[in-house]
Amino acid sequence: MIRTALTDLLGVEHPIVGFNRSPAVVTEVSRAGGFGVLAAVSYTAEELDAQLTWIEEQLDGRPYGVDLLVPEKTADAGADREDLVAALRAQLPAEHLAFVDDLLDRYGIPRLPVDPGRDAIAAGMSRRGAEAQLDAVFAHRPALVANALGTAPPHLVERAHDAGMAVAALVGTRRHAERQLAAGVDVLVAQGTEAGGHTGTIATTVLTPEIVGVAGDRPVLAAGGIASGDQMAAALALGAAGVWCGSVWLSSVEDVAPESVKRKFLAAGSGDTVRSPARTGKPARQLRSAYHDAWSAPGAPAPLPMPLQPLLTLQAWSSIDAAADAGNPGATELQSFFVGQVVGAFTELRGAGEITREMARGCERRIAALAGLVR
Repeated sequence: MIRTALTDLLGVEHPIVGFNRSPAVVTEVSRAGGFGVLAAVSYTAEELDAQLTWIEEQLDGRPYGVDLLVPEKTADAGADREDLVAALRAQLPAEHLAFVDDLLDRYGIPRLPVDPGRDAIAAGMSRRGAEAQLDAVFAHRPALVANALGTAPPHLVERAHDAGMAVAALVGTRRHAERQLAAGVDVLVAQGTEAGGHTGTIATTVLTPEIVGVAGDRPVLAAGGIASGDQMAAALALGAAGVWCGSVWLSSVEDVAPESVKRKFLAAGSGDTVRSPARTGKPARQLRSAYHDAWSAPGAPAPLPMPLQPLLTLQAWSSIDAAADAGNPGATELQSFFVGQVVGAFTELRGAGEITREMARGCERRIAALAGLVR
């Protein structure tokens, strides 16, 4: 086993964090000796409570974590969820609504019925929605709670520490790390621009040692472009105490992405991603598709800030995914999901537990080989 400050903090065998929205991926990573973290943004508070209950039943005491988006600035309003959604919807410009409708029409996408639950997910990116998710998390016993959007709010850190949970934060610059350290977080995730989802512009190999240099005795995890044991060994060589992996689990059989999306992942190269705000309102790396080309074309409206952009597009994405799974060629052109540049390494679907164990073995082999170079 490879022992680091992360394995000591979390009580796991391998310094591998598996971040994914699929509860089955989370449990398989933790069962294999890593540390599964559930991406909670796609769940309402009620759904999150149910998913965490299921995860704990499967893990029988093994540690796991939860990742939330608790924004620093929001477009919040309303006394309850229904009022909040209505208030946010009232802020959607007619130009943007018409643009999305025209885009779906041009590609022949049938509309799914409006789903209030998906509206509530978009509202979950507001302060009020995020607080409801936090309440759901603290009703359970994860070993770690992570915030992936800005500086961790003081009440999040305080509640987590009072409950005996570690707090992690994703950072893309040294300045971000210094703010998170001042806020009292326990683990820093140095997420390079290669990563999928919301990410900055600095490469992982540059960012990781910078963050290690300011972190003191707090563990730093490297994230972005890590899907193999060799890449994990490189992260440890840069001073990281482990790796935070997200994209690699999209090539797992347990991941809940539509099969049509997984086929696009397997066919993609490492240059087939784009960092765009067109899905969430903040720059996020995704598989590039005709959807992103449309938003970046001359005359297209500028994406709205979070949470308005996801509220504008969530239902459209449900319609696109459903149509793509039904074999609609226009939907296949539009279809996309958050994924990092390492998508070019995907060649087949495997179990998340198998991926975890192979990464650990591969890292050990690479470290042993490197040690043999020293004379």
